[in-house]
Amino acid sequence: MEFCLIGAGFIGPVHAANIAAHPRARLRTVVDLDRAAGERVAGKHGATVTTSLAEALADPKIDAVVICTPPRTHAAIIEAAARAGKAIFCEKPVDLDLAKVDACARIVRDAGVSFFVGFNRRYDPTHRAMFDAIRKGEIGRPEMIVLSSRDPEISPPDYVKAMPYGIFYDTMIHDFDMVRWLTGQEPVEVYARVAVMLDEKTNPERDPDTAMVTLTLAGGALVHVNSSFRAVYGYDQRIEAFGEKGMLVSRNQQPTTLVRYDAKGIRQDPLHYFFIQRYAQAYRDELEDFIAAVEARRPPSISLDDGRRALAIAYAAMESAKSGKPVALKP
Repeated sequence: MEFCLIGAGFIGPVHAANIAAHPRARLRTVVDLDRAAGERVAGKHGATVTTSLAEALADPKIDAVVICTPPRTHAAIIEAAARAGKAIFCEKPVDLDLAKVDACARIVRDAGVSFFVGFNRRYDPTHRAMFDAIRKGEIGRPEMIVLSSRDPEISPPDYVKAMPYGIFYDTMIHDFDMVRWLTGQEPVEVYARVAVMLDEKTNPERDPDTAMVTLTLAGGALVHVNSSFRAVYGYDQRIEAFGEKGMLVSRNQQPTTLVRYDAKGIRQDPLHYFFIQRYAQAYRDELEDFIAAVEARRPPSISLDDGRRALAIAYAAMESAKSGKPVALKP
């Protein structure tokens, strides 16, 4: 399968490397308005580079695109790729505007192309084991879900300017998707509170860097999600699922689980620093699933509707944080 990578910054190089390493895929083209950035990625994997999306999409040898550009550009790129007949792998969120997402959905449906949203955490082996255990009824009916999602640093100021309340749209949106996926239930109410805890030098935009969200699910279960951009000890990712028959816990990961005991005390490896290390295998596995779905002509595992529903929760959380009141979600 021949791929076009659209967006060579930040997460783009991760997807490029995974495509290049995949036995049934090839990175053919990299598109980026910053030609130098595109050349850095393309040069590593023997791909061509262009600043023109139209030029890349006109190439009949390209089977699929991976969209890694800023979220506000996603809708236009999705529509162009769909009309060009390309399979689409889009990093979350699908867009920041629900109306644009709905318009994309119609175009993707009419074009009949595959569409996949990059909620990579679903592919983490331990999270998947929790999913399987819940489905098997090991804890009975889920009653409480607690997700801690704390980053070691805040996004750069230009990124924050482009996506205000990014703590919901860029960070917690993963947790909102995980809740839906793990429980198989939709939230019916959202209540969110935010704070600015970092100093002006670290967070000059004064955008929320600390947040707590409570969700009520359709089946009555309660969910708590907490997030921060100041986890000084590393990338903190934990999920606890409590039910009538017991509890399941997906813990943090470390490079090794070796524990050293000596006269100085007890020591372990620190947590992985960021998501690229923590979810390295998950990124590879989601690409494999996307490729397999396109090859088999089956719908990808994570649909555009999944992306829309997670975005709707993020939007409701922002509204609640601004108003100080709970926000009801439509079924």
